[in-house]
Amino acid sequence: MSLLQVKDLHTSFFTDAGEVKAVDGITFNLDRGKILGIVGESGSGKSVTAYSIMRILAPTGKIVHGSIKLEDTEIVGADEKVMHGIRGNKISIIFQDPMTSLNPTYTIEKQLMEGIMLHTGRNRRQARERALEMLQLVNVNEPKKRMKQYPFELSGGMRQRVMIAMALANEPDILIADEPTTALDVTIQAQILDLMQDLQHKLGMSIILITHDLGVVAQMCDEVVVMYAGSICERGTAEEIFYNPRHEYTKGLMRSIPTAANNGQCLEPISGTPVDLLNMPKGCPFAPRCDRAMKVCLSRRPGMLVINQDHYAACWINVKDFMDSEAGKQGAPIPYEEGVKHHD
Repeated sequence: MSLLQVKDLHTSFFTDAGEVKAVDGITFNLDRGKILGIVGESGSGKSVTAYSIMRILAPTGKIVHGSIKLEDTEIVGADEKVMHGIRGNKISIIFQDPMTSLNPTYTIEKQLMEGIMLHTGRNRRQARERALEMLQLVNVNEPKKRMKQYPFELSGGMRQRVMIAMALANEPDILIADEPTTALDVTIQAQILDLMQDLQHKLGMSIILITHDLGVVAQMCDEVVVMYAGSICERGTAEEIFYNPRHEYTKGLMRSIPTAANNGQCLEPISGTPVDLLNMPKGCPFAPRCDRAMKVCLSRRPGMLVINQDHYAACWINVKDFMDSEAGKQGAPIPYEEGVKHHD
């Protein structure tokens, strides 16, 4: 059984302008010891998915439907006592900007010790020893000195290492890393990603890596979920997604990656603008920006088609290709993914 199972999750924000469906019926599993990448542009629902799993949504946000299971524990609807035992213990999160996530008025020592004492019952001396051990584990130089410093006294890369130490202090089963390298320069990004991979191998934890950087995903992830407008448009193994993309949005993301093969040529951006979540189109959310959109794309949402046992994509072009294949001509049913609710 998967360590984490997310099924038909719907999360909305209720505003004066109306209901914003930030996450609109997503389904995926995370296996123990694996790294899952969630990819998509800003506003696609990546971070809201993470906050739904942690149950740390803003007051206007609400999980309106679906299931999130950590092994046998249902997170949706669980009371705060249950969530207290999950947050920081079973599932930890690294937020996007370590400067705004760390308290500027507390020393690094105090912030590390607070979480350790809250979740493990260690006394102050034991918590201090654990905090120092974690700073050493994430390769913070002069850890005893850093313990007495405040966040503003550390570099961006050092603050991110402190955040990782804080997230891993209680040895969680799952680490959610929400854009962990966004505010860092390229050299420090590489160091942080190498550190996360090294710790994942040492501790045997699972990681959900949320990013818009496909290069990071290619380097780290076992499986990939591609999100657009709150929905999953494609998911599969990293190898399948990168070498055999089957959704036009994923293909567009691939074309926008700078590589040595560009040979000085301009990158090819995805045309148009992201969809308005308050006024979602009737058909495929990506249809207004898709160069290959067909009439059906504008009127009906595609189901999640099985490309193979390691690859799924919600795109009408794949359905058309199947119908034109020998199996389709012989009347074989369209191989939609079983157990997943489809809009059509």
